[in-house]
Amino acid sequence: MKYRLLDLLACPICKHFPLKYYVFSTRMVERGIGDEKKPLCELYCSYKNQFIKDMKEPTPCEECIKYEIVDGLLYCPNCKRWYPIIDEIPRMLPDKLRRKDEDLSFMKKYKNSIPKEILEEGVPFNLKSEQS
Repeated sequence: MKYRLLDLLACPICKHFPLKYYVFSTRMVERGIGDEKKPLCELYCSYKNQFIKDMKEPTPCEECIKYEIVDGLLYCPNCKRWYPIIDEIPRMLPDKLRRKDEDLSFMKKYKNSIPKEILEEGVPFNLKSEQS
């Protein structure tokens, strides 16, 4: 998943923007901006974790475009929902279409990288809910 896509993504349930994100692995790609206008993102620079209007330095588009998130997690601080990023694809499904066993397996795999708040209180599944 490209960092610049976070400028477009909101929580599909409550529509909160921007989403928080946690990166577990990335990969570098050979890509340049070319003649595209900067900044590439309109509202939010996820690479620097700042709204474009609040940035005091030039946007790091040339650096940002070289990296993709392979595995990670998107988190909505408003409704506490979390969405895995697996093999570069954000899995932003509604609760009823998510598979508890897959989500919990993902959480267990990355539990040392996921904040405690998400592990224990994340929606729709969390490691505390697994025990009940």
